[in-house]
Amino acid sequence: MTERYVVAIDQGTTSTRCIVFDRSGQLVSLAQQEHKQYFPRPGWVEHDAAEIWRNVERLGPLALSRAGITTEQVAAVGIANQRETTVLWDRRTGAPVGRAIVWQDTRTDALVNSMLAAPGADEVQERCGLPLATYFSGPRMSWMLDHTPGLRERAERGEVLFGTMETWLIWNLTGGLHVTDVTNASRTMLLDVRSLRWSPQACEFFGIPPAMLPEVRASVAVFGNAAAAFPGVRIGAALGDQQAALFGQTCFTPGEAKCTYGTGSFLLLNTGTELVRSTHGLLSTVAYQLAGEPAQYALEGSIAITGSLVQWFRDQLELIASAPEIETLARTVNDNGGCYIVPAFSGLYAPHWRSEARGVIVGLTSYITKGHLARAVLEATAWQTREVVDAMNANSGLTLKTLKVDGGMTADNLLMQFIADVLDVPVVRPLASETVSLGAAYAAGLAVGYWPDLEDLRRNWHRAAQWMPAMDPVLRDREYDNWRRAVERTFDWIKPA
Repeated sequence: MTERYVVAIDQGTTSTRCIVFDRSGQLVSLAQQEHKQYFPRPGWVEHDAAEIWRNVERLGPLALSRAGITTEQVAAVGIANQRETTVLWDRRTGAPVGRAIVWQDTRTDALVNSMLAAPGADEVQERCGLPLATYFSGPRMSWMLDHTPGLRERAERGEVLFGTMETWLIWNLTGGLHVTDVTNASRTMLLDVRSLRWSPQACEFFGIPPAMLPEVRASVAVFGNAAAAFPGVRIGAALGDQQAALFGQTCFTPGEAKCTYGTGSFLLLNTGTELVRSTHGLLSTVAYQLAGEPAQYALEGSIAITGSLVQWFRDQLELIASAPEIETLARTVNDNGGCYIVPAFSGLYAPHWRSEARGVIVGLTSYITKGHLARAVLEATAWQTREVVDAMNANSGLTLKTLKVDGGMTADNLLMQFIADVLDVPVVRPLASETVSLGAAYAAGLAVGYWPDLEDLRRNWHRAAQWMPAMDPVLRDREYDNWRRAVERTFDWIKPA
């Protein structure tokens, strides 16, 4: 019998990857391509959706070639994608209407402020489980319709379609299937998070013609067959990247949590079939849904700037030549020298949700070296994680016992140790480092019977590394107090026009 495999399309903020996995969840081959980042104005972040699709077209066959297999040996393809990034395209030609607006983009700041005072704002937020913020797709869809001449009229005639990146990729893969999954739909502010249907009230509030919206489906289900990149192969899953990481970390039981450390960092806690409303600045979101079963929910703490702070340190300040060098530089000093960096480049996300905040460096003295700055960069990720975990513990009534971690930043041992220290819990990294891609592959394979059940996936999870807390509690409390005072200094920097 010919060996079969599953493929994940991992469409991230800075690059797209196609990865082949075998039945044990082992990575067989990988093909990756970065895409261009566009920053036309301060706070604006854009991608070329057509470029991203061209990359998928090229990377799919390349990943199969590197694995030495054909499409006949691929059981299914799963998609994990950067969430909230918004694409509009022409229904007839399939051409994007302008560039995609990325989740980090803050151009809708003034619009969101005006919407917060509008009638119905509270009801919309209650229905979707999200705060009104620049982070989500609904406000930027409204902005795009109002700032592109004639676009709203075209959308009302049904000529323009909306999608997040998985919708855009499935449309191109299948030759015109317009669908999304519950995890991505739950990030638009347009989905009723209980009924898992588009909310007419939210569409009216944001001024979104319902004809633009894709059909909402379960995350783990056969969407259709690919006609391009993987001809004839079933598309078995679509998940927002952070939900895919939760799936890849096999956090299938309420109370299990993971944090993915990438461009931003995202901590998700499985709350089961119960939708837990946040009272502490977290997001109530859909974790995943298996076809024919109730949705599983999660509490999420979203941190906008973590890995991208290291990139800023490398590319804008030019204090290191490569990202891994930051650990070496940070180890040249024993502490941060009293310096703290709060990276509110796009405002602050969880648990503060302050879109007017901007980044600060505090505690600068003539004593500070680039080593102290490097350490402050890493510590910023740990302290932001602590803020989210505190909110999650308070909101859920649970106490985090262990944090499963994944993503590129987990290669930094100093950072992982510091996270364990400030959380005062063990931090565990799995053997499989590609948990976002693996989660998409697991979900797709599950949909087509490649893996029989969730327990089979659990048996594939193995620990690779663990960091135990070792910080003096008095020092921890003092440093956390300093961090919180630094955060307060970011507030109210951008004044309303």
